[in-house]
Amino acid sequence: MLLLPLLLPVAAGAQEIVRHKIPNSDFPIAQAVSVPPNATIHFISGQVPPVVHKERDPNSIAAFGDTRTQTVGVLQRIRDILQGMGLGMGDVVKMQVFLVGDPEHGGRADVAGFMAGYTQFFGGAQPNLPARAVMQVAALSNPGWLVEIEVVAAKK
Repeated sequence: MLLLPLLLPVAAGAQEIVRHKIPNSDFPIAQAVSVPPNATIHFISGQVPPVVHKERDPNSIAAFGDTRTQTVGVLQRIRDILQGMGLGMGDVVKMQVFLVGDPEHGGRADVAGFMAGYTQFFGGAQPNLPARAVMQVAALSNPGWLVEIEVVAAKK
């Protein structure tokens, strides 16, 4: 009886971060991610795209590029922030993506463009997939931004 309380912390310490796949799917997100109590959780603020065409109006989509270009720029920023914290993209467990409707796509979010950028970071050589939500929003604070992404990372 006295040994049980001593064994519970050892068992809890052995837990790993578990990524639950979507059944019968190869879509590059996790259905859910379980983070054990012994992991450190890091909340990364929403990141927006860098300017890619400095000669363009800094309040225009032309300055930041299309959805794919913006997605890659945002995920590179997130990767750099994580690396500065001793983490990597494989430590991302949750992602929230805010996409603005693109005038080039009839005011609808360019989800295909987003996925083209996203899959450069998740689902290929880096197999640790996050739980993820993608939503279309009316606007972001700069009219040239089509993408903002925030993430939660966890590591034991």
